[in-house]
Amino acid sequence: MNLFRLAGDMTHLVSVVVLLLKIHTIKSCAGISLKTQELYALVYAARYLDLFVHFISLYNTVMKLVFLASSFTIVWYMRRHKIVRRTYDKEHDTFRHHFIVLPCLVLGLLLNEKFTFREVMWAFSIYLEAVAILPQLVLLQRTRNIDNLTAQYVFFLGAYRVLYILNWIYRYFTEPHFVHWISWIAGIVQTLLYGDFFYYYILSWKNNVKLELPA
Repeated sequence: MNLFRLAGDMTHLVSVVVLLLKIHTIKSCAGISLKTQELYALVYAARYLDLFVHFISLYNTVMKLVFLASSFTIVWYMRRHKIVRRTYDKEHDTFRHHFIVLPCLVLGLLLNEKFTFREVMWAFSIYLEAVAILPQLVLLQRTRNIDNLTAQYVFFLGAYRVLYILNWIYRYFTEPHFVHWISWIAGIVQTLLYGDFFYYYILSWKNNVKLELPA
């Protein structure tokens, strides 16, 4: 644990809180991609298979439970809540997300740290998380109607990944033999996907105007 890791975890947590706040209090999921939320639920389900068999720390266990529970809660709200589901923009959220699941699974089978079920699922979750934001970014580009809470959710989600990269750099120089190529490459790919969004988010904040992404 270091400052960058802690800041990354807290930023990730803030992104989830912002999204749940939007859905629960406003009763709206407008601008939110169900496809991305389903991918994140799959990411956490695959990654945290060791939840009840490998205890690292209370902090680690609590964070795993929070991200698991929140991801499935968000999917439930968007699919089942009688008010929230009516605000879901199904017409524009048409990214075929199932087409990226199989390639990530194949990568997990081929490129992993150890060929065991849990390690393959962990690698699969890393690859899938790298591209899980794609349906959300495509939806925002199609609608171009981005409210403040949605913009903040995506920004904090991207900032979490940037902070994790700083955490890896810090650990590389402070811990002997710290090398995790799978996480590093997937994390860099994921961060690059946010590049366009970050640019227009900072521009809108600087000029105090509503965020709009180019079509």
